[in-house]
Amino acid sequence: MDFTIALAGTNVGIRSVSDTFLPYFEKYLTDAPADIQVTTSMDDIAYERDRTAREDYLEGRPPRRFPDQYLETLAIYRKIAVEMLQRDTLLFHGSAISVDGEGFLFTAKSGTGKSTHTRLWREMFGDRAVMVNDDKPLLKIEDDRVMVCGTPWNGKHSLGSNIMVPLKGLCILTRAEENHIRRITGRQAMPMLLQQSFRPPDPVAVSKLLVLLEKMVQRVGIFELGCNMDPEAAAVAYQGMK
Repeated sequence: MDFTIALAGTNVGIRSVSDTFLPYFEKYLTDAPADIQVTTSMDDIAYERDRTAREDYLEGRPPRRFPDQYLETLAIYRKIAVEMLQRDTLLFHGSAISVDGEGFLFTAKSGTGKSTHTRLWREMFGDRAVMVNDDKPLLKIEDDRVMVCGTPWNGKHSLGSNIMVPLKGLCILTRAEENHIRRITGRQAMPMLLQQSFRPPDPVAVSKLLVLLEKMVQRVGIFELGCNMDPEAAAVAYQGMK
């Protein structure tokens, strides 16, 4: 099936095996001409199945069984992420929220509490807060700013919006008994930023990713937050990042 979605200012033409997951992309569909094109096949679906099986084995958990349609959405995003690097846009793993039109992005190792933390922000700010993406936003690196962009790949609770907002701060979460925040350098943050970014297999593309991350840390405040997930954590994070 052929269709086009708009992501981070780019129209992506998709030729897919299945047509049953079209509602998944509903908020992002467009009739505009495609700027880039990706195509998926049964081989791509098989690759995603093998990849998730390897991840389950390495993490010591029972193998998960996903339908082909879901695996194909992963294959689509993987191909899009490769193409987007050439448009100064990278796929990042984190939970992004907008407050008063400014974006704040939280990243951490799995299970640290990214989604829990942005929930605290929604509870604190109410209607002033809008979820951008709760899992895999795109970051568009521009001349003088970084835009954090919603995508259909927004986590198991589908918390996200089809919006783009300037990224005010990026925060690495850690667990701590008392809430505290500090600004850190790009060099200090780079190992985690690289770990949380989509890394293509092509060495040339990886070099492009490194260039984009260097540009990002020059344009966005980078922070480290030690938090205990009490409501106070959201206030400490917001005040520190502003």
